[in-house]
Amino acid sequence: MTDARRHTGRDGEDLAAGYLRMHGFELIERNARTRYGELDIVARDGRTLVFTEVKALRGRGRARAEQALESIGPRKRIQVRRLARAWLAERSHPGPYAEIRFDAIGVAVSPAGSEIVHVPAAF
Repeated sequence: MTDARRHTGRDGEDLAAGYLRMHGFELIERNARTRYGELDIVARDGRTLVFTEVKALRGRGRARAEQALESIGPRKRIQVRRLARAWLAERSHPGPYAEIRFDAIGVAVSPAGSEIVHVPAAF
């Protein structure tokens, strides 16, 4: 992965984390490593445990943020679910949770201003 892509991803995750905090989510863990890979954001929304996949692209506007979401295809969804199972098995965590949800956030990263599209229960 190039430095520019890594930087875009990190900026997108920072913006997504701030967005979630602003909307009342409690962040539990970012870049959560499991034996199968990494989850972008694990958060709590009330009594719901939320695993959030973040995709970021350079550019500006809602259309660009929505385009970032399109890259979360069936294979990625399966992977995130496997990572979530591993995360739950590998950690002791406060619970119980009323439910578990998988959200997606698309971010258009731009020096002139960024755009975020949040899709709760995306998959």
